[in-house]
Amino acid sequence: MGEYRISGIWKNTNNVITDYAFHTVGETTISRAIKKTKVEAIALLEIRGNSATTWMWDYSRAEWKIGEIVQVINGSNGKYLRSNPDNKLTDNLEHLIDFDWIAP
Repeated sequence: MGEYRISGIWKNTNNVITDYAFHTVGETTISRAIKKTKVEAIALLEIRGNSATTWMWDYSRAEWKIGEIVQVINGSNGKYLRSNPDNKLTDNLEHLIDFDWIAP
């Protein structure tokens, strides 16, 4: 069983999310971001007992805060990750940091 935080995304030239920034949650620490492809992310979260939440930077407090639960959804165009920010279902995690600007 693993617990994860997702802090950011990478997109391709068609503005489609291709990768996610995953952090492993330990007893007292959280790992640095590890880039996982969409396929890897979905496979990881489909393992029974694994879970993930978004991890968002709170600019007013200058600290990370835990966001919403991330789920694997089997949509009409295949599987994808979805969260529930502000209690409004969205089809992806586009509200997270765009890591294309930070790390290739």
